[in-house]
Amino acid sequence: MDKIEYELGMVGLGVMGRNLVLNFADHGFPVSGFDKDVSKVSALNSEGAGKMIKGVNSLQEFISILKKPRVVMMLVPAGAPVDAVINDVLPFLEPGDLIIDGGNSHFTDTNKRFKELGNKNINFLGVGISGGEQGARFGPSIMPGGPSASYERIRPLFEAVSAKVNGSNCVEYLGTGSAGHYVKMVHNGIEYGLMQLISETYDVLKRGLNYTNDELHDIFDTWNKGELQSFLIEITADIFLQPDGNKSGRLIDNILDKAKQKGTGKWTSQDAMDLQVPLNTIDAAVSMRDMSAYKEERENAAKIFQSNQYLFNGDRKVFANKLRGALFFSMIITFAQGMAMLDSASREYHYNFKLKDIAKIWRGGCIIRASLLEEIAEAFENNPNIPNLLLDSEISKEVLKRLENIRFIIKSAIDLEIPVPAFSASLSYFDSYRSPWLPANLVQAQRDLFGAHTYERVDEKGVYHTLWNKI
Repeated sequence: MDKIEYELGMVGLGVMGRNLVLNFADHGFPVSGFDKDVSKVSALNSEGAGKMIKGVNSLQEFISILKKPRVVMMLVPAGAPVDAVINDVLPFLEPGDLIIDGGNSHFTDTNKRFKELGNKNINFLGVGISGGEQGARFGPSIMPGGPSASYERIRPLFEAVSAKVNGSNCVEYLGTGSAGHYVKMVHNGIEYGLMQLISETYDVLKRGLNYTNDELHDIFDTWNKGELQSFLIEITADIFLQPDGNKSGRLIDNILDKAKQKGTGKWTSQDAMDLQVPLNTIDAAVSMRDMSAYKEERENAAKIFQSNQYLFNGDRKVFANKLRGALFFSMIITFAQGMAMLDSASREYHYNFKLKDIAKIWRGGCIIRASLLEEIAEAFENNPNIPNLLLDSEISKEVLKRLENIRFIIKSAIDLEIPVPAFSASLSYFDSYRSPWLPANLVQAQRDLFGAHTYERVDEKGVYHTLWNKI
């Protein structure tokens, strides 16, 4: 085994790194692994016994057993840990070697690392990977970006280990520079939006309609067999059946209602604001993660502003069916926002994205995989230059069929005193996007009055400023 030249070396043998190493080995690629944590190296060697895997805790040995030109991949937390790994391995590398960052790095950091490593004649790829523990082990969605020649070196490995949908690999070269990490960032922003919509659906069913955990499981399990089929709906159904290992009852009822985040959703919202792309649903999801953190304040506010907490007294099955339609409507809107952002970023940052390819590699392996992505991929296949999914003839029909559902659910949630910010944001986005007139003329008038910021007219071209009468 020691005489083997290892095709790839993995730095970081946590859950994702270890499972991806095992995945590579399962497909016939000799892979080495390095981690400063001796226990993680031992775990890899134990689990990889009999496979073409060698885990070491000596960085010099790790680099020395790699096939030249070397390929070093890292799966470590974003930020300083990535730079620390790069600084640690650089003294052992030679010009022409390749470093791959497979973590959730911010795309601006990836751009900086491309430049710095390029100056040292070290190749670099920024690669988004989605699918969690199971995806890494048995087939993730992989989103590579950087020089195409560098990707070609690693392409056979990535294609082998990626998820497969209808015989198609869920990996595709996405573009130059930080294209891969940018797509993964937007993927995670969409993920935020979908998760918030599902949690609001759960809230309405639980507090508004008094559904039990068993009934909630049945509803989401049934929904997952239709238009809502997706990984997130599937796992949501399973969650409601999970027993609490510490006490009687279901685990879901004993999990604190404070959601954490690693920042990728926030990054999506931040860059969308720089690009001036509206992400109403995703922004609402990020805000609600923030709101959930104010647990003590929310409990104090609940004592002051006591809720009547009404229960819906109509036909629960009819209501649930409308809720399903509202959720599908809002899922479409969330994907539309994310794809519109990718379209804008492609032009601004010269990524030259093919949106149909992005939709296709998201169909399997990743957290946001859903049957809806088949329709989305088809929309961009038919019209690669469409700026927004809502303008696609088939997608628009699906939206219109469920418009009454989303309005009914939002009005009902208001009456039930249950917050549905992501549902509301989805409808607001839709109503705004399809409105030929918005009251921005008044905003422009205000800006010109107090700050002489000028405005444009509907009847004449040019830029104008008025000396407004003071009353």
